[in-house]
Amino acid sequence: MLHLYPATAADLPSLNRLVNRAYRGEASQQGWTTEAALLAGQRTDEADLREQLDKPGAQFLLARRAADGELVGSVFLQQQGPELYLGMLSVEPTQQAGGIGRQLVQAAESHARALGCRAVRMTVISVRAELLAWYERLGYQRTPETVAFPTDTRFGVPLQAEPLVLQVLRKELNRE
Repeated sequence: MLHLYPATAADLPSLNRLVNRAYRGEASQQGWTTEAALLAGQRTDEADLREQLDKPGAQFLLARRAADGELVGSVFLQQQGPELYLGMLSVEPTQQAGGIGRQLVQAAESHARALGCRAVRMTVISVRAELLAWYERLGYQRTPETVAFPTDTRFGVPLQAEPLVLQVLRKELNRE
């Protein structure tokens, strides 16, 4: 059982640890969503997370295990007009493939509906075939739109010669 709630500034140190464990370094390789083969360095830091949290219409939704309060997942959400942007979905690597990510995506979609959003949009590194397929199983569709991968090396140094590209995915929401 998970307890889901919006993050506050007090949650940023544990959120930073979770996101970096989920995406980069040796710890991330315990799960299936690692970017360690694509990017070196950290995924984020507390200053970046605070900046994200302070954006208008933004929040991090956190998932803690009800039994012991351990932070096991998070997702960044920001209303952008008629769409909700979903980003930085993170699950503790040792807990991946157990439904936490799916629950966070479903909670994000419920949040989007409550805000009156018509769709949820996200970006995924285009060479992450397994992750793209997972989102497609959840009803997200690739759009023709792509975005250049950020060149700010504070949050990852590409390990491949070809430039990375972010694929835009979108899911139309029905009114439940």
